[in-house]
Amino acid sequence: MAKAREITKRRKAVRNIRKITKVMQMVATARFQKSLKRAKATRPYVEHLTDLVHTVAASVGNLPPSIQHPLLARRTIKRVGLLVVTSNRGLAGAFNGNILRLAMAQIRELEESGKQVEIYVGGRKGAAYFRFARRAVRHAYTTISDNPQAQEVAQVARDLMDDFAGGHIDAIKIAYVKFISVGQQKPTIQHVLPLDIAAVGQGSAPAIKADVEFSPDPQILLADLLPTMVRSAAFQAFIDSAVSEQIARMLAMAAATENAENMTKLLTRDYNRARQSQITSELAELMGGVEAMK
Repeated sequence: MAKAREITKRRKAVRNIRKITKVMQMVATARFQKSLKRAKATRPYVEHLTDLVHTVAASVGNLPPSIQHPLLARRTIKRVGLLVVTSNRGLAGAFNGNILRLAMAQIRELEESGKQVEIYVGGRKGAAYFRFARRAVRHAYTTISDNPQAQEVAQVARDLMDDFAGGHIDAIKIAYVKFISVGQQKPTIQHVLPLDIAAVGQGSAPAIKADVEFSPDPQILLADLLPTMVRSAAFQAFIDSAVSEQIARMLAMAAATENAENMTKLLTRDYNRARQSQITSELAELMGGVEAMK
């Protein structure tokens, strides 16, 4: 009977695991719905704001340096600041692995081209990975919630902008999992600064073909729009990452629940076989005893 008891204990443990994974799947689904609404609501604003900043920057490109904003500085790129957005918790399938592999590939590519990389990490999983890889991290943001708030991400953007304006880094890039649709999330490297003025007119932003009069002054516009653009880009990256994380967790927990159900069926079958074998053995011993008494 020992084998049957062992199978019973194991089946009970698997059933308990199934209950946990099912609850985690339901929680991830609820969080996904909230995150999805935020991501869809903020994306048009971020895209139009980026187009507007590129348009204004292209318009004032030939004005005296006295009105140039520090974030418009164009230097020889020797040191790149890379913000890597990961999650605080695991059990999300390949979510963190995919973005960390892309980030490391980008770091190696930049280093091979002779550039230095300053790493900024969002999320405890990313911080733990770079610590294990013995990579120096300039800033690690491990207290940002699973439902990122604008004031939390503002500090991340502020650090990036201060380092860029102070000349510590010459470019800003963000590595995150971009939410495209419920069925598609793509690890992405987004270039934030310096602005690619040459791209104005090739994308959604209109090309500047005439002199533009500004009200208020261009310096005032850029002083407000440029920091807002960087904060918005970082915020959108964290929101997209949060949505993608919940989708990955839903899929991972659904697969774990299904595997637990299949394992329960296999253990039930093994238990029935073990029990039948035990009963057959007991009957054989009983019949042998009866025969011996005759």
